[in-house]
Amino acid sequence: MKKTNSLFGGIKENFPSGLVVFLVALPLCLGIALASGAPPLSGVIAGIVGGLVIGAISNSNISVSGPAAGLTAIVLTAITDLGAFELFLCAGIIAGLIQLFLGFVRAGSISNYFPNNVIEGMLAAIGIIIILKQIPHALGFDKDYEGHESIFDKGLNFNYFSELLGAIHPGAVIVTVVSIALLLAWDKIPVLKRMKMLPGALVAVVVGILLNELFKLSGSSLAIGKEHLVSLPVPQSLDDFSNYITLPDFSGFLSWKVWLTGTTIAVVASIETLLCIEASDRLDVQRRITDTNLELKAQGIGNLISSFIGGLPMTSVVVRSSANANAGATSKISTIIHGFLLLICVLSIPVILNLIPFATLAAVLLLVGYKLAKPATFKHFWHLGKFQFIPFLATVIAVVLTDLLKGVGIGLAISVFYILQGNMKRAYYLSREKLSDADGITIKLAEEVSFLNKAAIKKTLKNIKSNSTVTIDARGTSYIATDVLEMIQDFANIRAKEEDINVELLGFKTSYKDYETDEDSHIVITHKRAM
Repeated sequence: MKKTNSLFGGIKENFPSGLVVFLVALPLCLGIALASGAPPLSGVIAGIVGGLVIGAISNSNISVSGPAAGLTAIVLTAITDLGAFELFLCAGIIAGLIQLFLGFVRAGSISNYFPNNVIEGMLAAIGIIIILKQIPHALGFDKDYEGHESIFDKGLNFNYFSELLGAIHPGAVIVTVVSIALLLAWDKIPVLKRMKMLPGALVAVVVGILLNELFKLSGSSLAIGKEHLVSLPVPQSLDDFSNYITLPDFSGFLSWKVWLTGTTIAVVASIETLLCIEASDRLDVQRRITDTNLELKAQGIGNLISSFIGGLPMTSVVVRSSANANAGATSKISTIIHGFLLLICVLSIPVILNLIPFATLAAVLLLVGYKLAKPATFKHFWHLGKFQFIPFLATVIAVVLTDLLKGVGIGLAISVFYILQGNMKRAYYLSREKLSDADGITIKLAEEVSFLNKAAIKKTLKNIKSNSTVTIDARGTSYIATDVLEMIQDFANIRAKEEDINVELLGFKTSYKDYETDEDSHIVITHKRAM
């Protein structure tokens, strides 16, 4: 039997997922550019570079890069402050250079310290945000740009909800419902599911366009207007197209504001990228591990090229990466295909793309959001216990109410708190749970006892009643911090003597080598009551 060419096989296998990501990325690229106060094509340029350049260099199999909603506020403020998009592009070049440097100094290793419950919480929160932000588009209310991911940026605005209810478009609702039905059918019906080269998202988009064109031809009030459709610039000639591209004004390198903006973008974009890479690796069914240092280099090169040709700065993006994983991507070929499709379609068929209703794209994203935030995920962490569930839930709530970086920061802080608390509790094992009822107590110390365990051991020793027998077992312990040793020494030599407590020490060494100072920590026990 003849073997299929591996590259051709990879393209054939990943074309459907690349097509789905393209459909999701197109309105997001345009929407983020508009929300950032940048030329509309700048977002698409960033999407193309994210797919072709970063997709080719990175070894992430699932992650997709492009203009990020998390950078929107920074970009909008910077363009307004600098007064020209051409000057801002210099900040993008600076950001790219800094990211390259971070990759070479191996700063990507910090991603190893993101706990899984925080990463999963971030994914679930992004899912909830996608659902909340796509519901208006699904109902035909397109006041917010696609890609604007902040939920409560203007507070809880009741006027917005009343405006939403009053602006529901029946035609958009029909397109949304039909699109969701088609997507579910393609996901559940075996015959349709096997049609790999015809993804449900493409069918939903085509049917959405046809439905709206039918509404228009019949003169129905259900017809969806231009304001609810994708809106790409349509160049009439090559000169027109070149006019849409903005090149950097290199005098911006003389401005300290440009350098400050570039540094800010580099830091924020790198952190968001590392978070997304961890999330993408979690979404990968084969659980392959991405080289995060290579990813930072890829992002740096991508941002350099994007800024040189008038594109927005970019990061690895959770929404697109999630859509990629859910569509069945198996390699980074999917990301590269999405970049090619953006390039080809923007150059050749913008008129056809401008017929796509936002409602049908909202249907695609609603299902992506549900898969990220499905109840089974919450149930899974609930069963893992409070040490896993509380940081997970805190991350979900914090990301939804604030933004990705602040939310993850809060989740990390709570996760670290529980890690420290768990570490303190695991410093020793008590043979009896209720000290008040115990005459004989054995405290078995862990393999390593640090200063973090001092409070827990101190509390236990404090609660030991008079006339008790206490055995402190350190036979399996390789290291004890000096302050813990001194506390045990004071307990055995002073308090035990005063309160007639019999203390028996097992396995204690005359000294312990301190890992940080290379000094020896000594313990001298002078008191032991006779049995």
